[in-house]
Amino acid sequence: MKLGVQLGYWMGAAPPPHQLETVLEAEQLGYDSAWFAEAYGSDCFSPLCWIGSRTQRIKLGTAVMQISARTPACTAMTAATIDHLSGGRLILGVGVSGPQVVEGWYGQPFPKPLARTREYVGVLRDIWRRDAPVENPGPHYPMPLCGGTGLGKPLKLILHPLRREIPIYIGAEGPKNVALCAEIADGWLPLFISPFRMQMYADALAHTKPGFEIAATVIVSRHDDLAQALLPVKMMLGFYLGGMGARSRNFHVDLLNRMGFEHVTGQIQDLFFAGKRAEAVAAIPDEMADEIALCGSDARIRDRLQAWDESPVTQLMVSGGDLGALRFMAEVAL
Repeated sequence: MKLGVQLGYWMGAAPPPHQLETVLEAEQLGYDSAWFAEAYGSDCFSPLCWIGSRTQRIKLGTAVMQISARTPACTAMTAATIDHLSGGRLILGVGVSGPQVVEGWYGQPFPKPLARTREYVGVLRDIWRRDAPVENPGPHYPMPLCGGTGLGKPLKLILHPLRREIPIYIGAEGPKNVALCAEIADGWLPLFISPFRMQMYADALAHTKPGFEIAATVIVSRHDDLAQALLPVKMMLGFYLGGMGARSRNFHVDLLNRMGFEHVTGQIQDLFFAGKRAEAVAAIPDEMADEIALCGSDARIRDRLQAWDESPVTQLMVSGGDLGALRFMAEVAL
């Protein structure tokens, strides 16, 4: 089992303290990768450049970069540049986000996310391979643009990428999106995954290629009182179920419904939208939080880590900047 450190995205008036020190410690401990995310605040590439300039070995991942934020050409240029600067350490994790962010923040249309993802990934690979000037008929990312001045022409990346095949991971939740990920990507970035319920993904992951990675973000919460250990996981779940999506369309709610928690997700949403956030968190079952994280005493976490070891997950991305948790996980997992 490989380990990564998931730093997420920045929230609040200032960057979280000690992120550089956290990644330096993770690299020294033998962690394989460090990951940054983006929502509608900090971007995911700038911190990677900052971290990459101070590290030597640890891989640098985006988990995830929102494809509506950048054209494929912009992403391909950024990825190729960072890959060169870091000596070939970039992992490009991409995802479609959701309609609230895509339409509300980026002002882009959200329809056909699977088709858009397939086309986006195809253009990235065409650009990096430099086999010919890039032409893409669309319909989502036509290159050259149809119409306009009529002066657009196919172009080839003038930078020669360090690697023609930069690894692409896809953040996917729905069964069709997971199946697409298994077909076209080098790895999968699941959310709210349980090692006890992996059978639900058996069909979608049936045809992965050799070396396919599953890198799961996992909160490690150490406390001898299990209720206290589960609390940060429940707070995160409450925010995603209530605040990261509309009442009528929330992919995270859909996922947890497929996992068997449909009897309680509606109640959690109702409480959150009524402004009763503490009650929403309290309504989250222990089982829901416990299965997607590693919580409790050190002995309990050691015991429950076995389920992850026996699952198809290839890397645990330890969430947050708790150096004690990073050191503990290095001791028990590496």
